[in-house]
Amino acid sequence: MQLSIKENACIAPYCSMKAGGNAKYLCFPESPDELKACILLMREKDVKTLILGNASNTLFSDEGYDGAVIFTTRLNKVEVFGEKITAECGVPLSSLAMAAAKESLTGLEFSYGVPGTVGGAVYMNAGAYGGEIADCFSEGLFLTPDLQEVVLTRAEMGFSYRKSVLSQNGYILLNAAFALRKGDPDKIRAAMDNFMRLRREKQPLEYPSCGSAFKRPPNAYAGALIEQCGLKGYAIGGAQVSEKHAGFIINKDNAKANDIIKLIDYVSDTVFEKTGIRLEPEIRIIRNR
Repeated sequence: MQLSIKENACIAPYCSMKAGGNAKYLCFPESPDELKACILLMREKDVKTLILGNASNTLFSDEGYDGAVIFTTRLNKVEVFGEKITAECGVPLSSLAMAAAKESLTGLEFSYGVPGTVGGAVYMNAGAYGGEIADCFSEGLFLTPDLQEVVLTRAEMGFSYRKSVLSQNGYILLNAAFALRKGDPDKIRAAMDNFMRLRREKQPLEYPSCGSAFKRPPNAYAGALIEQCGLKGYAIGGAQVSEKHAGFIINKDNAKANDIIKLIDYVSDTVFEKTGIRLEPEIRIIRNR
């Protein structure tokens, strides 16, 4: 088995924010067996490991990561069985939505345009426009920390807003099954096109970002609070609070990762000082080595 591994390689090209330092190792498995082999190899080297899809919700500091980052984007098989669709952890959500639409299956339209993979989406119960992964997740095949394969059903996933049991048990998704239903192909396509139109109109898709920078606080909207505090367009270095949607922090001009992190902290602190509401980052920040 020949594994695709890079040493002392820059993380930025593989992350949605296009920022961040070097990792000790970058690994690109192409099958579940290769994923297991990468994990075992790094354990033998006594190297800490992070497993990511396309890092659409993760930002590494400029100091980098003194460990291995395993990217799962080459695990990208999708299969359809009647009204159920299965996808490996590295499948982009938009690809999953398109595969469902091709079979006239409804239930995943909301995920079209969400910049993440199936693994990350299940981990954080990703959602948009009134839908979320928990709505259609049926079951998943996971690796436990001791690399045993187990199946968890929806009832065992502990889904809540942007959370699942995976943040506690350390399980790694290999593939997931989604229970959908037959629908009108024209309506499915129209809904997907409408969601994408809304994204293009309201979100700064022309710049690298990690999507919504902050979780939605109770009874409020992060973007509205940020704008209310006069921070729309505020910048630190090449990082900026989007002028199009204040809930997004963008890499406008070759931003350093640490400028982005400083801006996230500044926005959170300023909103708290002015409103009493503490915004919690939705972006996962890896701050140190």
